[in-house]
Amino acid sequence: MTFAVEPAPIPTLPIAHSDSVFPVRRIFCVGRNYVAHAIEMGVVVDREAPFYFLKSAHHLVLAEGEVPMAPRTEDYHHEIELVVALGRGGRSIAQADALSHILGFAVGLDMTRRDLQGASKSKQRPWDTGKDVESSAICSPLKPVEKVPGMAAQGPIELRVNGLARQEGDVRDHVWSIEEIIADLSTLYTLQPGDLIFMGTPSGVAAVQAGDVLEGSIEGVGEFRVTMAPELA
Repeated sequence: MTFAVEPAPIPTLPIAHSDSVFPVRRIFCVGRNYVAHAIEMGVVVDREAPFYFLKSAHHLVLAEGEVPMAPRTEDYHHEIELVVALGRGGRSIAQADALSHILGFAVGLDMTRRDLQGASKSKQRPWDTGKDVESSAICSPLKPVEKVPGMAAQGPIELRVNGLARQEGDVRDHVWSIEEIIADLSTLYTLQPGDLIFMGTPSGVAAVQAGDVLEGSIEGVGEFRVTMAPELA
């Protein structure tokens, strides 16, 4: 058997304190997982059940150096998030067993074409063009789970743009915990090693421009610094 076209490389993330890399299979994103962010988006959190959207694994970029702006948007927003990397998969995973499936954690940015997302919402259409955007899943290297205090259940999360605080919160304020999300997702999909989960963003999301410097951190998990570059020609 031969490939009709050259297959794309497997997306990977480096693992801190290791020579290994993490092969990324899928990227799940949790919507409205902070009450304050839901309010600033003009919606109310439905605590009955979480909801999700996906980004292509090939839209993943390492959080370092320059990251290109997206085309066809005048309102490209940052959303800083805790990222959970699964080392074991499964279906119908019990909450009590969920944390044992985690390989590590990272700090990520879910970049969003907010104008296109808003247009899709107004027409009750999918969010794909607003969320599933090239280079829009920005992620720091993974920190192994055994080196993350308290399984990242709490700790300040912050994003600064050009040195000024834009987003500030604490991962303890997730509407749905890591355990709840893994357990719930595993009833919708058979989770696999290599899956990433972006856990949702606190309030303070706003637009960025080419040249802006974004610095993000989650206490005990990691930090990053990227510069937004002009969109690719």
